Amino acid sequence: MRSDSIKNIVVVGGGTAGWITAGILAAKCALEQGRNLTVTLVESPTVGTVGVGEGTWPSMRTTLKDLGVCEADFIRACDATFKQGARFNRWVDGSESDFYYHPLMLPAYFAPLNSLIHWLGCDLNTEDLSYSTASCYQEAACEAGLAPKAITTPQYQGVLNYAYHLDTHKFSEFIKKHCIETLNVVHKVSDVTGVRTEEDGAISSLILQDNTELPGDFYIDCSGFSGVLIDKHFHIPFADRSEVLFCDRALAVQCPYDQAGAIASHTVSTATGSGWIWDIGLQSRRGVGHVYSSRYCSDSDAEQVLRRHLGEKSRDLPIKSIRYTPGHRERFWVKNCVAVGLSAGFVEPLEASSILLVELSAYWIAEKLPLRRSELWRCEKQFNDIFQYRWNSIIEFLKLHYCLSSRKDTPFWRDNTSASSIPASLIDKLERWKEKSPSVLDFLSRADVFPLESYCFVMYGMNFKTSTHDPGKNRLEKIQAKIDQYRKETDKVLAFLPQNRTLLNAINEHGLQRI
Repeated sequence: MRSDSIKNIVVVGGGTAGWITAGILAAKCALEQGRNLTVTLVESPTVGTVGVGEGTWPSMRTTLKDLGVCEADFIRACDATFKQGARFNRWVDGSESDFYYHPLMLPAYFAPLNSLIHWLGCDLNTEDLSYSTASCYQEAACEAGLAPKAITTPQYQGVLNYAYHLDTHKFSEFIKKHCIETLNVVHKVSDVTGVRTEEDGAISSLILQDNTELPGDFYIDCSGFSGVLIDKHFHIPFADRSEVLFCDRALAVQCPYDQAGAIASHTVSTATGSGWIWDIGLQSRRGVGHVYSSRYCSDSDAEQVLRRHLGEKSRDLPIKSIRYTPGHRERFWVKNCVAVGLSAGFVEPLEASSILLVELSAYWIAEKLPLRRSELWRCEKQFNDIFQYRWNSIIEFLKLHYCLSSRKDTPFWRDNTSASSIPASLIDKLERWKEKSPSVLDFLSRADVFPLESYCFVMYGMNFKTSTHDPGKNRLEKIQAKIDQYRKETDKVLAFLPQNRTLLNAINEHGLQRI
């Protein structure tokens, strides 16, 4: 009779999702919790990684620290740079001067946040301040090409909040090496050709290409779009969300720098007639891509838009094409198997949510994985409920970027503002927020992926209007005083920070102080 204990975890699939998941489980369960666990990762020798998303969230700093990775080693090996937010060009009205920021810092000077809304309609000395520049220093730092820290700042700490841009292929290889050599993850290179199950339908073992059998107690499907376990074995249906998010294609290109100049410390997302173009600065190159909807644009036209954006230098650059259906599995956890990464779902990388969901999933599993297989059913329902909520919240937030646009120049933008394509939950929020500004009370679930502040940065960056009462003369004077104080302190912070490339060069040469 098989033991009820969970001692062997098998991760199917490598890439960013597989190795992050394997690493977190090995670091948190086996090393930190002291559990007698073996983590084995089976990686196909024939299936490559998709490698589109090169942006992360600040959560990646915690992940790397928990894995025991030196930040300077990571930056050197993965062509990584600092990311402090995203600049959205031409999303509001499509004009050349149209842009707003979604920074990674929380508003610092206007607590509670509602008081910041008042100055949007008041006659104050704020004509040169956007919503984000009135909230934190980060837009000004990004516009000046500054780093979020100094060379004297210890690793994983920052003067300003930050995430990373990285080369996903180099990152996968870097994390793979670390997981195998430092975290004792067992690595097998083989295709999975079959699955054996027990009477209750749980997986008992995998059959590998050489006909060997790989038993396990718990399985994680990180096999990407192929969904070796969640799709091909369990046949869990896919929830198509293209009625909300229209984009279903991406063209990606690696673009060399003309010269080793400034590196943008933010993602640039430029709206097009049928989607948007990302532009991410790494140390040695830029990663650029066009995300678009095949309903509104042909593949050839989408490529022309991308090459025009890059200019003459892009003529001979090879372009990688990715096709996907925006959406997610109806269930992610079945019996003793859970899907993580692209096997669980995929939506456009507008807010770098793909790697974030891998981190959230892996940490949840590491925290909640029971000692016995007979207790897995309790996790199954809880995980499915939480991550259905998270996928819905991500899709809602991405739609926010589209439905508030005033662009009417193409059918793509006109249809994105149609109520029939907007989730009812988002319509309800926006109707309430027209009369009363958003509050922390609107975001009470710990499963919320994007907080109140993110909604405000996008909404008010896109000129959303909330009715405000007259705060009175005394209140206005206090708000003006805070704005004046903010301007002075912004200048101090910016004077302290180096250029992004200057800091990266120094890290490559000298490293960072360990915590």
